[in-house]
Amino acid sequence: MAELVFDAGDIVGESIIWSPAEKALYWVDIGGSRIHRLEPANGRHNLWPTPTIVTSIGMRGDGGFIVGMQRDVCLWAPDSGFETFAVPEPDLPDNRLNEGKVAPDGSFWVATMQNNLNPDGSPRDMDRASGAVYRIDPDGTVKQLTPNEYGISNTMAWTDDGGFLFADTVANEIYRFDHDVDGRAIGNRRTIVSGFAPGLPDGSCMDAAGTLWNCRVVGGAAVANFDTDGRLLRMVDLPATWPTSCTFGGDDLSTLYVTSARFTMTPDHLAAHPLEGGVFALNPGVRGRPEPKFGPGPLSVEKEQR
Repeated sequence: MAELVFDAGDIVGESIIWSPAEKALYWVDIGGSRIHRLEPANGRHNLWPTPTIVTSIGMRGDGGFIVGMQRDVCLWAPDSGFETFAVPEPDLPDNRLNEGKVAPDGSFWVATMQNNLNPDGSPRDMDRASGAVYRIDPDGTVKQLTPNEYGISNTMAWTDDGGFLFADTVANEIYRFDHDVDGRAIGNRRTIVSGFAPGLPDGSCMDAAGTLWNCRVVGGAAVANFDTDGRLLRMVDLPATWPTSCTFGGDDLSTLYVTSARFTMTPDHLAAHPLEGGVFALNPGVRGRPEPKFGPGPLSVEKEQR
């Protein structure tokens, strides 16, 4: 059973990660333009405002974090400011960043979408599918991996057998690509989950067995566990109707932490469901995987030696 860990009240809590060294969770509130840190064992909480909306966060191998903002990918540490590192779409000003995650090889992958937020965090209408997936190497090189054809980009996960999983929330689909590690490319897209209910696909993480845990946003009130061919293994209910992102944490990575949102919800709904926007924890009986860190890794070192 899921329990509330922290009553964050996030507009859109997202991109939750576990820092083993700190025994702490980090996540962002996209609509609230802020970064959270929480130590679940003692409840210690820190909060940092961001200069624009903030969409994703990952750990860096040399300390600090890599952060997706509205349009820039920045380097950041709690005791310093935001330093622009890369701008994936300088020529598409009406797009913004959304999903972002450090890949197993130490690169940072981000995906874009048409901007659906006003400056105050309120909803803005969307009228096109213009998002794409990008890879950012530790040297700052940006490579576009897909066409600009996705509505709301979500979920990034790398499978043990050379696959890459990605979702479009608007289309209610999860895709599997072949991942060419040497070529730093993805291709051969096929849909593995389509029209699944309840809810729509948002953020995901992988467990140690190599299966996907996918948050079902927009009324789903659950996390769905799929294998990498899209077969449903089980569902876990949550006391929040818009779960958004998840990660495994704790000393043995056996606790699944889940963020949620209160985006577009009415005062009457929030009065009846006051935990919306909170962070929850559950024990699904499996363990997760450590989060990769951004920076040179074995694959990039091998390439340099060729």
